[in-house]
Amino acid sequence: MNLLLDTCAALWWWQDSPSLSVKARECVTNSRNTIYFSSVSAMELSTKVRLGKLALSGQLARNLGAAVASSGWQELALSINEAQQAGGLEWPHRDPFDRLLAAQALHNKLTLLTCDSAFVTFPDIKVVW
Repeated sequence: MNLLLDTCAALWWWQDSPSLSVKARECVTNSRNTIYFSSVSAMELSTKVRLGKLALSGQLARNLGAAVASSGWQELALSINEAQQAGGLEWPHRDPFDRLLAAQALHNKLTLLTCDSAFVTFPDIKVVW
């Protein structure tokens, strides 16, 4: 399975948080799955740090790209087409980071690993949690 991690799922993985579901943890550790971490999530994390809503330490604070690589995940950069698609989605959910992740999941035919119920309301997005 090709999985795109929602920002909270990646953060909880790195923090070894009990908030990460058993099924989500199994998906990330399954060697048959390819895990993608979006540049959108990198921006969301750094924005929350800047605003004082999140504190990161260690490798996450110093070099998010290295944390992604050491986790064995693939980086997924946001394309112009995905950004355009995100802006045009007929979806009442207004969070720009979520809209961008939704567009990336749709454009790349990825299953989204998230606990965010907003994604379940979008009929074309496959969600696992």
